Amino acid sequence: MLLALPLALPLTGAMPVGRLEVSIQNLRSAKGSVRICLTADPANFPACVDDAQALTRSVPAGVRTVGFDALPQGSYALAVIHDENGNRRLDTFAGIPREGFGFSRNPPMRFGAPRFAAARFTLAGDAEMQQVRMRYIF
Repeated sequence: MLLALPLALPLTGAMPVGRLEVSIQNLRSAKGSVRICLTADPANFPACVDDAQALTRSVPAGVRTVGFDALPQGSYALAVIHDENGNRRLDTFAGIPREGFGFSRNPPMRFGAPRFAAARFTLAGDAEMQQVRMRYIF
């Protein structure tokens, strides 16, 4: 039994982790808050509503950098909204966002939110930086 213990320890070792730093660019004002959703689940992107593993942050709109520590290495996508009126959701008119939004990797916008694959990035080392450029339609 004692011989098996040293062999088991490497198998139960901690998964490699890293730090993600998110830089938010082009906010049009410091009103309200910035809501960030980080997910590894393509089925729950960009809303993160049913994703128990999603990480969310809500920070004052004056904050331009947000960090996520001790993330398991892997593929993720970010969705960011500028909740200017503080109602904790992205306001729309006829399906068109009335508040700012952005995604990791800043994919080109077409009709609707991008797919997970377009916003996906890989956290493969100790640290990763994603610069999210906010967009406003109204």
